Amino acid sequence: QVQLVESGGGKVQTGDSLTLSCTASGLTFSTYDMAWFRLPPGKEREFVASIRWKDSSTNYADSAKGRFTISMDNAKTEVYLQMNSLKPEDTAEYYCAARRLLSTRWDFWGQGTQVTVRS
Repeated sequence: QVQLVESGGGKVQTGDSLTLSCTASGLTFSTYDMAWFRLPPGKEREFVASIRWKDSSTNYADSAKGRFTISMDNAKTEVYLQMNSLKPEDTAEYYCAARRLLSTRWDFWGQGTQVTVRS
């Protein structure tokens, strides 16, 4: 059974940095893509970044490029989202997600961790 548990959220000031962690169990990174999504208040869920262990490829939303970095530790089965230069518009519930390599749907989700950026 795949389980994803996020941690690392909190309340920060504009310009601060924060690193989110996602601990995965019940899967192996070699056969899954991993991603971070976020749900801003009053808005729809949006993609932030994804990573594929198999070829080390990453993808970022335009809003994340240059400020956020997604990475993973295969030995710990953890995925990270390093967020720098945070802005108030980054305020959201952040979710870790996983999908099998041949799937187009993100099938597994964590419970989320809240990030609040104060101006």
